[in-house]
Amino acid sequence: MVAEILDEEEESSGRIDCPVLVTERLILRPPHDEDVDAIADLADNIRVAEMLSRMPHPYMRAHAMDFVKRAKSGDIGKCVYTITQAETGISMGCCGIHDCKHGEGLEIGYWLGEPFWGRGYATEAAHALIDLAFRATDIERLHVSCRVSNAASRRVIHKSGFQYAGTGMMDSLAAGNVPTERYTLDRRTWVGLRSWHK
Repeated sequence: MVAEILDEEEESSGRIDCPVLVTERLILRPPHDEDVDAIADLADNIRVAEMLSRMPHPYMRAHAMDFVKRAKSGDIGKCVYTITQAETGISMGCCGIHDCKHGEGLEIGYWLGEPFWGRGYATEAAHALIDLAFRATDIERLHVSCRVSNAASRRVIHKSGFQYAGTGMMDSLAAGNVPTERYTLDRRTWVGLRSWHK
């Protein structure tokens, strides 16, 4: 399950405090050195990499070490999280808030390792990121994009209240230049959806 989500203007969003996020089944926390092996194992999957822009394939332990190091230094986003199961602490993937690539503001993205697809974890993580973005900033609109071929992420997008906004292209390290769909979610709609009815 993979997607990318976006937000409004840098000046209006400012600095975001990045608290640990706790949901019904997940804990989103900063990545630690202890996560390197799990990240490397889950990310070394062409089915994950080809849906993302910045994930190389094959994905080696050195890539995971660099990812954790850059996440700690703030080089790859404002808030970068490891997605873990609340009950077990098992690392399942990563997510975060970044500067927007396709216009003003921020981009939120997430990916899960294939063993964890199809269980609603991506939707739960996406809702937590969306809530953080709207609560911690004064943005009026979030954006999300996914590859046209990514039906699972499109379902997450629809469950999160986004509206279709058009198509574009994405440069993927693993898949080349690929078509994407873009969606938006405005603050007023988010306020109406805050309870995230299932």
